[in-house]
Amino acid sequence: MIIPAIDLIDGQVVRLYQGDYAQQTTFNLSPLDQLKSYQQQGANLLHIVDLTGAKDPAKRQTALISELVKNLETPIQVGGGIRTEAQLSELLEIGVARVVIGSLAVKEPELVKSWFVKYGSDAICLALDVNINEQGEKIVAVSGWQSGGGKSLESLVEEFKSVGLKHALVTDISRDGTLQGANTELYKEIATRYPDIQWQASGGIATLEDVNAVRESGASGIIIGKALLINQFSVEEAVTCWPNA
Repeated sequence: MIIPAIDLIDGQVVRLYQGDYAQQTTFNLSPLDQLKSYQQQGANLLHIVDLTGAKDPAKRQTALISELVKNLETPIQVGGGIRTEAQLSELLEIGVARVVIGSLAVKEPELVKSWFVKYGSDAICLALDVNINEQGEKIVAVSGWQSGGGKSLESLVEEFKSVGLKHALVTDISRDGTLQGANTELYKEIATRYPDIQWQASGGIATLEDVNAVRESGASGIIIGKALLINQFSVEEAVTCWPNA
């Protein structure tokens, strides 16, 4: 399915280039109005990244996210700065459909695995943001891409399969925010290797041709941020390319 995304810093809609806070573009948009537009155009799932929270978990934008959830009918998945069970639980309690967890899954896998057991595999989506090195190894980055995690995508997937991993978001960091097209070979490889996981592709989407290419790669969904914000195409057009299941 098509999953429109917005990134938020201090209540504003922004985009970062390859996760770099120093390369930020701010859009003069209301987060609620933007998400309502995506909802009206047929989105079945919305994606919010709390970049303020990702950088400083003490400043998580939970109040804003709560307001967005209350004023939208479409399910929302939220990521950024989740470090404790209390933070996970709080998001679920305010009506977030699924919480995206990245860095902590690398740093404290046993803790995050316990949450899968307690809250269920539909409540959590693993965010696997990868740097692909010259040897072709997919190394998962942590801390808002500010450092490397030292673990491969495959090793983390194998680890979390034991607790029923069902949803995983994979970003090729080198493509994110670049509009250079998605890394379809990456999605083809992991969708073939792990067919039971609902893979969400992210990073580099610029055209409807990119949307089609990701659909054909075997991914279950595609997260689109910048391309929608700069009107490369609309959610409606994307849904026409990739109808919601």
